[in-house]
Parts: sequence; C-alpha cells; structure tokens
Amino acid sequence: MQAYLFVHFKEKTTPDGEQVYFGLSKDGFHWEEVNGGNPVLWTYYGEKGVRDFTITRCEGSGRFYIFATDLSLSYGMRNQYHGSWEEIGRNGSKCFSVWESDNLVDWTEQRLVTIGDADFGCLWAPDIIYDRENRDYLLHWSSSHRCNEYGKKGIYFCRTKDFKEFGSPRVLYRKEDSGVIDSAIYEENGWYYMFVKSEGNPEKIILLRAEHAAGPYERVEAFDKSMEAVESGLYEAPTAVKLEDGRWCLFLDYYGVPGAGQGYVPFVADSLSDGRFVRSDASFSFPYGFKHGTILTISMEEYERIKNHDWSDKGYV
Repeated sequence: MQAYLFVHFKEKTTPDGEQVYFGLSKDGFHWEEVNGGNPVLWTYYGEKGVRDFTITRCEGSGRFYIFATDLSLSYGMRNQYHGSWEEIGRNGSKCFSVWESDNLVDWTEQRLVTIGDADFGCLWAPDIIYDRENRDYLLHWSSSHRCNEYGKKGIYFCRTKDFKEFGSPRVLYRKEDSGVIDSAIYEENGWYYMFVKSEGNPEKIILLRAEHAAGPYERVEAFDKSMEAVESGLYEAPTAVKLEDGRWCLFLDYYGVPGAGQGYVPFVADSLSDGRFVRSDASFSFPYGFKHGTILTISMEEYERIKNHDWSDKGYV
C-alpha cells in the first residue's frame, strides 16, 4: 500500500506562510496536516521565504531533494519589489533553495543554487523529471529573459546527475502568443506529459506531450476540453500524481480569492494520454489550502515516520 506526501506553502501575508509545509494522505484524496499545520523547515538564507516546491526521490540512491523558488512576497513586495509583479518577474528569485534527506525527516540545511547567468530575469517554479534515455535529471523552471526584453516567460531546463553540478540552461518550451509558467512533467507509457500555465490564449492550464523528456512538445487538445468549464485567469501551479488504482489526479492551485481561501482543487482522469480530467471537489478534503507544491508517492513506513516525527527542532517552535 502506498501513501502520499504533498510539499507546499500557505497563502499568508506573514513570513511563516512562505516556508516548507508537509501534507500527508493514505489514498491521495483525504489530506492531513503535519506538525500541527506549521512549517517543517524554515529558510534562513536568500530571500528568507520559499514558494513553488518540487520534491524527488533519486533513482538508485533513494536520496530526496526539495527545490523551491527563493522568493518572499511577505518581505519583498513591500520593499525591493515596490508592489510590482513586473519587478518580481524581472528581478525576483535569482536562485533556487534546496534541501536534501535520506529519510524525509532529517534534512540538510538550506542551500542556494544559481542556474544560468545574469540574462535570466527570474527563476520560478522548479520541477524535476528523470530522463530514462539519458539517465539523468531534467530540472526545468519558468524564466523571463533578456532575449525578449524580459517579456513573455518561457520554460527552461538543464541537466544534472547529482543536483550539485548543472548543465547550461536551454529552452524547453515557448508559446508564441503568450508566456508560459509552472511546468510539471510526468511519464506514462514511454511518453512525457507537461502541464503548464498559459498566460494567455487561453489563460488556463494546457497539456503537452513528447516522446523525449526534452521535447519537442505538442498540444494535447483533448485536455483543452476538460478546461472549458474552468474560469480563465484563476488557476496555476499544476501538479499531478498517479494513484494506486492507476488513475491520475491533477491539482490546480486556485488564486481567485484573497488569503486563506486559495489552494488546490482536484481533477481526476483514467490516464494522461486520454487527457479528459473531471473536476472532483466532493471526493477530496484538505485541512487548509495547500499552495503551489508537488506530491511524492511514499511508503506507509515513510508516512508513519513523517507523521510521528518531532519537527520542533526544525519547524515552528
């Protein structure tokens, strides 16, 4: 029997919201808080706030890595960003925050990783997929770039084998008529599927697929029909998980209201290739609104270890 770990943050105006939170589930539908709903890890370097998490379990070693956007709106929006999302998109988050663990409860101290050069305006929403052809990992993310005067954002990637040394960034996907952010890639039956948020035409989540992890990616039009009833401009940060019965659950982060009313809403499909997801709010429950994160499949032993761990030495005291 498998269980699930959801790494996320909370939508708050205070700095404690932009820290590392864990949620647990035994079935992928009903979620519970960890550490009393308080952070399990805190940031002390960079912007002293993190958002947009991904977590991966390494092939072979089994070591776990958390990557996150190094960005604090609680501190920065009032100060260096002058209340401007344009300024954040050009200068916010110049690196990623990283933690490592062998057991999901004992984590290394936060470290900062810089990818690329000064031509990148921001590094947002990292995600990781194992490339079975190349036997390495694709770290991909959203960025603005000097090449188009920091206009429409694109999805970039680099390769790594150890999460310490990283190759040169390259474009993974650009959309001609709008920016794209918040990429999340999954493998099913030898194909790679990438969810992204399109910032226009439509201003919704779209799904693409490719035979290779690094593309080229093409649109899955059947998924567009699944999104027809979803309001434009109110959802971002897609993340998905394959359930034990073989179905896929896609979570979209709703930000159409201020504060605590934000959080993930669920959609379920029989497969990624089918592309037909059905909104399923009534089948799911959350203790509070989970914000932009990633789900990792874990064992029941790991579930119990996380649930019963004393997080007071790392989290909220």
